Amino acid sequence: MVERQSFTNQPLGCLYLVPTPIGNLDDMSIRAVQTLQSVDLIAAEDTRNTQKLLNHFQIQTKQISFHEHNTQQRIPELLEKLNSGMNIAQVSDAGMPSISDPGKELVAACIQRQITVIPLPGPNAALTALIASGIAPQPFYFYGFLPRKLKLQQQALRQLQQVTATFILYESPYRIRKTITTLIQYLGSERQVTLARELTKIHEAFLRGTLGEVQSYLTEHQPRGEYVIIVQGYQESEQIQTISSQQLLELIQNQINSGQKPNSAIKSIAKQYQLPRQQVYNLYHGLDENK
Repeated sequence: MVERQSFTNQPLGCLYLVPTPIGNLDDMSIRAVQTLQSVDLIAAEDTRNTQKLLNHFQIQTKQISFHEHNTQQRIPELLEKLNSGMNIAQVSDAGMPSISDPGKELVAACIQRQITVIPLPGPNAALTALIASGIAPQPFYFYGFLPRKLKLQQQALRQLQQVTATFILYESPYRIRKTITTLIQYLGSERQVTLARELTKIHEAFLRGTLGEVQSYLTEHQPRGEYVIIVQGYQESEQIQTISSQQLLELIQNQINSGQKPNSAIKSIAKQYQLPRQQVYNLYHGLDENK
């Protein structure tokens, strides 16, 4: 059944999804300010951060916390307020609600109960980085943060390995070096990439080059700020990576040290480098392939 959202007068309140600046407060739209001023309540990812924004624009609207740790507790409370006729604006700390931030569960709950959801356009780190990356902007695939658990991360990277569209990741300054190293293991060192950090701020910077070049830069420079990683998609003309036996053994051992079983690590590396699994198995166990 196709659901149709109505914008006619209704007794229920509305949920407004309001993007906030990702760095530069001048990027706050007039409509966003007016919406935050006119609603009855603001559901904020971090009320302390949002209060700074509200103070800057002299907005007096009350806040309520709504983040990943209290989602299940808050949704029934917010739905009750919306059902009573209150209008609520939902904001994250920076950028678009629901994009690697809280929001999607509340949106889904409102749609299920036929409560009007009104999105406002505005700042988004992924698209801001994409259009200045120098890498083909279309088609693109937004992924966000890679999973932290090793098995889930490996599954995600095996999928991204074959994505032909430009894809977009987010990463913190504390994990960016490790993530670039991991990308090299799955994509090779020659894949083009752009790292964008401190977007719209005074120290906004773009680092463009191959994954290998970016890795070298990060070994000599301290990462700062949150990163958007724009990665060139898989090219049909890419040559199969050449790799030495010693490098293969090191990659297998790294995966084993991370908790993976030897046979699983052998299978993963063989698939990654498009090698016969038996060949990699024999190499790891020191067997003579001619026997």
